[in-house]
Amino acid sequence: MDISFVIVVVLVVLAFVLLSRGLRVVPQQHAWIVERLGRYQKTLEPGLNLIIPVIDTVAYRFDLRETPIDVAEQVCITKDNTQISIDGVLYVQITDPKAAAYGTSNPLVAVEQLAQTVMRSDVGKKQLDEVLSSRSELNASIVSELDHAAVNWGVKVLRYEIRNIEPPQEVVRAMELQITAEREKRAVIAKSEGDKQQAINVSEGDRQKHINLAEGERQAQVLRAEGEAQAILTVAEATAKALMTVGESLQQKGGLDAMRMQVAQDFVARWGGIAKASNVMIVPADMGDLSKMVSTAFKIVEGTQTKISG
Repeated sequence: MDISFVIVVVLVVLAFVLLSRGLRVVPQQHAWIVERLGRYQKTLEPGLNLIIPVIDTVAYRFDLRETPIDVAEQVCITKDNTQISIDGVLYVQITDPKAAAYGTSNPLVAVEQLAQTVMRSDVGKKQLDEVLSSRSELNASIVSELDHAAVNWGVKVLRYEIRNIEPPQEVVRAMELQITAEREKRAVIAKSEGDKQQAINVSEGDRQKHINLAEGERQAQVLRAEGEAQAILTVAEATAKALMTVGESLQQKGGLDAMRMQVAQDFVARWGGIAKASNVMIVPADMGDLSKMVSTAFKIVEGTQTKISG
């Protein structure tokens, strides 16, 4: 075999090997850091890239997608000296591959450790009740502090979510007793408010009832008074009309004689009624002389007629 041919084949194979090692295909949402002889050279973008074999090497490969990190459970001490266990999930994204490669040895681990440190610090500033009721505030505080510190590491902290907060069992039992007592207190208050409102409604009903009764009684008295007044007026008008009729009759012929006869009959009837109604009766001395008494009645009638005529 010709030596020159062998050399050519070897050179072709070597060239092919070198070319294959010089070509790099970077996936989408990834970034590769290239070093030339140990120094940073460039960052390979997604797609086909060409590097110099042997001289250039891919030192770091980073995933630029959002990455969740489990923050391990840790014991924190609150401001009121209560030990609680807290764990969570941290969501980060590498935005600067060069800073992530050279800012720290492991950016994700660094962010996780910093998250635990910040969590212990923030929990130590709050009472237990505040920690349990302000998860959103703690999450926002941790994200703000981590994002500020992680800029030099090329990492963007997107959000942090606390998963579990576990106080000691004796604290949990005390909280349950407190919640039960608070619920019973609210129930008693609600019942007392209901009783109060019921009493108010009953008293308002009674008051309105008495007002209605008084108003009805007043209207009834007014109607009775109006009826009595109307009756008196009617009687007075009838009496006046009767007297006018009597007066007109006395002016006619024979009217006086008729009046005398009627007076005599009424007088006798009245005295007879008095005698029947009582066993004891005081009478004038001349009671036996009935004609004289009738005569006296006639004189009264004649005097009345004279006044009417006048």
